[in-house]
Amino acid sequence: MLRILGQSLRIGVVTEPAPVDAELEALGAALRRRLDARFGRSLAIRQVDAGSCNGCELEIRALTNPYHDVERFGVHFVASPRHADVLLVTGPVSRHMAAALRRTWRATPAPKWVVAAGSCACDGGEFGASYASCGAVENVIPVDLRIPGCPPSPLALLRGLLALLASAGDGES
Repeated sequence: MLRILGQSLRIGVVTEPAPVDAELEALGAALRRRLDARFGRSLAIRQVDAGSCNGCELEIRALTNPYHDVERFGVHFVASPRHADVLLVTGPVSRHMAAALRRTWRATPAPKWVVAAGSCACDGGEFGASYASCGAVENVIPVDLRIPGCPPSPLALLRGLLALLASAGDGES
């Protein structure tokens, strides 16, 4: 053990610093300004998988990794819809998830926003409405913003949240 520790101290840090993404920093700073002006606090998001393939969830989780780290901009994910400002819904809504999605929407305190993230949530994607799928999220609950993409990138998700806050600042909510 001491040999490994000594070797680590002799060699030092061998990883390179993380690259600085100017667009991410600009989007994050704009998002932080909007949040401070609108709420004076952070934005709480409850993510709901209504039947997706998990591609969108991977990109949403990338928002919390050390590279993107949206928590530094005042955006965090919560476990309960009762603590959420935004419901971020992914996937075409399966028939089995429709009632749960409605209950989650009702449990979210007003004013609340619903964001459909990904092509499947926006328009049903390949699945559409069928015997097993209700299709788009808006077929089950009202949607305030659609972020298309299969899956949408973390930067597209940030742009969408910024657009949501910008439209809310114009008097909508």
